[in-house]
Amino acid sequence: MKTKLGLLLLLLLIAVGCDDSTRNEQATGSTTGQTQPVPADSPVIELPSITNTLGMKFNKIPTGTFMMGSPGTEKARKSDETQHKVTISKAFYMQTNEVTQGQWKAVMGTEPWKGEQFVKEGPNYAATYVSWDDAVAYCKKLSEKEGKTYRLPTEAEWEYACRAGTKTTWSFGNDEKVLGDYAWYDGNAWDIDEKYAHQVGQKTPNAFGLYDMHGNVWEWCHDYYGQYYYKESSEKDPPGPASGSSRFLRGGSWLYNSRFTRSAYRLGFDADYRFNDVGFRLVRELD
Repeated sequence: MKTKLGLLLLLLLIAVGCDDSTRNEQATGSTTGQTQPVPADSPVIELPSITNTLGMKFNKIPTGTFMMGSPGTEKARKSDETQHKVTISKAFYMQTNEVTQGQWKAVMGTEPWKGEQFVKEGPNYAATYVSWDDAVAYCKKLSEKEGKTYRLPTEAEWEYACRAGTKTTWSFGNDEKVLGDYAWYDGNAWDIDEKYAHQVGQKTPNAFGLYDMHGNVWEWCHDYYGQYYYKESSEKDPPGPASGSSRFLRGGSWLYNSRFTRSAYRLGFDADYRFNDVGFRLVRELD
């Protein structure tokens, strides 16, 4: 018991130290320090954050190294999830929630989900019926509006932020019974006749303070789809394949079952694909 208490105290000290150092980085512009991954059962780490003119909150994701993909023993794993080491060498800001209908309309002036099947409308519901091309257009327009660089996360950035230092099936561990606390998926949405993308930020966040990384809506990533890319991927800041016919979606959704919400799960779709469970979240680059 003393050993366990001492370990918990040490983890708290590390978390406080990391918070202080990342705040100093934000003030000085330095991103060279690396934050060590956190255990799966740790509470949410207080990361430096910013809020833009639309009220979007972004947490500063620290640099670090992690194991991308899934181990051979993980239940329901796919052959394209070859586990490999990846280093994220540049800190970045990740939106804490998926882009909402209100945030989409404020920039684009449109409502692509309007009148579509299996949609609940409201400013805080996740924006859906958004293709990869649409999401990129949104990033470009918001970047021009604010004079900052907004973009989609790379697949490596997305999984690194989703895992938040964990190596387990989900960012909260391996127990599927807990999934409903963190995610909207078929078990607590479609199966009980809540057949729509829900309001963002209603579930428990991961250790990096990010909501709905599992479930609610699929999230577009920047990368082209490459089934065997993991076997040839660069270790440092992998950008994904140089070309391809489709793009990646991550995270699962309210329409899919639990195996699709795993941290390592990857799904490729055409860049013009639009559906009632497809949306995105933003990365904002550091100044």
